Amino acid sequence: MTGVVVQVSVSAGGVPNRAIHCGAVTLGGIAGDGWRHPQFHGIPKRAVLLITAEGLGEIKDMGFSVYPGALGENLTTRGLDRRALRIGQRFRCGTATIQLTEVRFPCDTISIYGQGIQAAIYDVRAMKGDPASEVWGLSGFYASVLEGGVVLPDDPITLLV
Repeated sequence: MTGVVVQVSVSAGGVPNRAIHCGAVTLGGIAGDGWRHPQFHGIPKRAVLLITAEGLGEIKDMGFSVYPGALGENLTTRGLDRRALRIGQRFRCGTATIQLTEVRFPCDTISIYGQGIQAAIYDVRAMKGDPASEVWGLSGFYASVLEGGVVLPDDPITLLV
């Protein structure tokens, strides 16, 4: 499975995240990224948030006005099938290596994009780690950083294991 990085994004905290031209990936996440609730975000197993552009398209088709970076993701990708992504998979992304650690639980912060967005992109099956959920991966995946590096838009993102 191989895709491409569409956008690298950071914010001082909260949403949306804004595009940057180059992301320095460290064990703590993308340099310059901040979190409104650091007790939930920015810990090593949640250093990076990845969402697929195709998933954003599905969410937009549901009537929510989302775009790359809107949901707080650091990496927006194209070409990775959200339904095929699994916890534990490792990806080479630019010169960094990340590992998917958990499905993101969407908090109330993203309600600015419309009433009911959390329920539309996350359900009990996804919460239990069931990839058969119809909404699997729509809310994104947290990842830990196994090897720091640099990631740029248009860099490949390739499944290692």
